[in-house]
Amino acid sequence: MTRFYTRSGDQGYTGLLGEGRVPKYHARLEAVGHIDEASATLGFARSLCKQEINAMLIAVQRDLYLIMGEIASLPENAARFRAMDANRVAWLEEQVDRLSSQVILPKEFIVPGDTTAGAAFAMARTVVRRAERYTAILAHQGEIENPDLLRYLNRLSSLCFILELVENQSTGKETPTQVKE
Repeated sequence: MTRFYTRSGDQGYTGLLGEGRVPKYHARLEAVGHIDEASATLGFARSLCKQEINAMLIAVQRDLYLIMGEIASLPENAARFRAMDANRVAWLEEQVDRLSSQVILPKEFIVPGDTTAGAAFAMARTVVRRAERYTAILAHQGEIENPDLLRYLNRLSSLCFILELVENQSTGKETPTQVKE
């Protein structure tokens, strides 16, 4: 029988991709955890949205796994795990541009919740932003070197915003919820 636990983290430490162990609250693990949460939140949003964007979202989730691998690697191993580059950022920008041409940009702030899928993408956007902030800490401290990690996460938050609009507007909701007094 396969065990789904190792007990190696019972003391509050975990291994990185390389030698050595770090506390589970280490900045690298915080960033990886937030990116993992972003992937899970995108998976939830994907389960609620239109089928035509599912393949794109699965590709994004797979990209997030690659980003987690690079962040979880020690500097001496980072190049071995580097998969995120300017081409992946450009691909994401193409998705944002393609989808943004299909929606009307609101002239005011959006209150999330007009549709279930739209609200899920709003939540995903906030989680991606948090992952970006923690990744920025690592970049600014010289812990990671690949600038495309931050670029990708930044564009991904834009994609989540556009997907919120796509989902809301697909139901005929073209303007954000207005409070009626």
